[in-house]
Amino acid sequence: MAAKKEKTFKFVIVGGGIAGVTCVEQLTSQIPSADVALITAGHHIKAVTNYKQLTVIHSAVKSLHTETHSLETADGRVFGYEKLCICSGGRPKLLTQDNPYVLGIRDTDSAQEFQKLLSKAKRIVVVGNGGIALELVYEVEGCEVIWAVKDKAIGNTFFDAGAAQFLIPSLEADKPEVAAPCKRTRYTTEEPAPGASQTFTAEPGSALGPDWHEGIALRGAQQVSRRVSVEYQCEVEKIFTSEELLNSPQQTLRPESAGSWPVYVQLTNGKTFGCDLVVSATGVVPNAEPFLHGNTFAVAGDGGLRVDDHMMTSEPDVYAAGDVCTACWELSSLWQQMRLWTQARQMGWYAGRCMAAHVLSEPIELDFCFELFSHITKFFNYKVVLLGKFNGQGLGSDHELLVRCTKGREYVKVVLSGGRMVGAVLIGETDLEETFENLILNQMDLTPYGEELLNPDVDIEDYFD
Repeated sequence: MAAKKEKTFKFVIVGGGIAGVTCVEQLTSQIPSADVALITAGHHIKAVTNYKQLTVIHSAVKSLHTETHSLETADGRVFGYEKLCICSGGRPKLLTQDNPYVLGIRDTDSAQEFQKLLSKAKRIVVVGNGGIALELVYEVEGCEVIWAVKDKAIGNTFFDAGAAQFLIPSLEADKPEVAAPCKRTRYTTEEPAPGASQTFTAEPGSALGPDWHEGIALRGAQQVSRRVSVEYQCEVEKIFTSEELLNSPQQTLRPESAGSWPVYVQLTNGKTFGCDLVVSATGVVPNAEPFLHGNTFAVAGDGGLRVDDHMMTSEPDVYAAGDVCTACWELSSLWQQMRLWTQARQMGWYAGRCMAAHVLSEPIELDFCFELFSHITKFFNYKVVLLGKFNGQGLGSDHELLVRCTKGREYVKVVLSGGRMVGAVLIGETDLEETFENLILNQMDLTPYGEELLNPDVDIEDYFD
């Protein structure tokens, strides 16, 4: 590399999303005197506190040179590092790259763009069945929503068909006026300070946190409150403009209102819908590309940078955390990586701990958060808690389920293997998460309790205090 290093930092973190910011916080609390740089392409940084010793560089990374411990930014500057952590997140799997009517929602910037486009929309087609799609179809008002999911039930990343059936009526009911608060760590996004040197490139911003839709009005142009129709077990076959549709030789494709919508979506179930906007919410792929060229990173099958139990990649002094990495240590039997916001935060925090420990030559154990998978979120205004192997992941047929469901109030599912609890799904205000978390962790034999385990007349907490 010809260009001279502008400055060498002790720690460089790439990515201003939750993993990157948590990593910075951890590093600066462990080694307050360390020189830390955060390189981010996004307009917003998920920030909690400002640190005096933190330099924020607003640019995308153009190339990484692990041999010389340096990286070049898109605006041509070169920075050195002693230790680097890549927290570049994931990029949305878009249905199509260059259609102005197709929007991928992944980060803070695209959510605001969506709000703008939605305000003029009468009908949208939402494609995808993950967390963002679930939140979106529930939050949008004043607009007709056609929701295309590739599975037999909604939300199958998070729960089974039973839980999906429990939630479906909420899509048809009016939204309650005030949502019950859900206890979680909150992060705010900060604009860069006025006058701060900035170079923006069209790079992805930071991923949306769990409360992303609060404070943005997701209202369409209609007076209706909400109309959602779900099209199951189908994917997008083709996307047309109205001109393409009118000139299409396949007359069967022409819906009644051909020409009256700007964009048309043909689904694999043979149906075609006209709409104002197509929202692509079909998940993400690790954003590792920019770092691979010229280096020899070990990459996992899903495209993530392989990391060990100290969040280290295969390149010396390079760590990774969040959606860009794939956990490749021997995983606990009760934990799985799911590229969720909560996991990005945990990984960023732990990567910061590991980087500091290595610099200070201190020993470090794998963090306890990787012992048991747990995720708290909110779908359709219900609190949702997922624990352990909540969908029987990897258990084959060797497990049994206990389910308790009170329509409109709660849905409780327990996964047992060999008489021991290995996972649970709790929807609603069940107050069971702490008890169940302990039962999963201590692997107590629950065979004597049988069905009583979920008997609503038995206060289960008294059993296991």
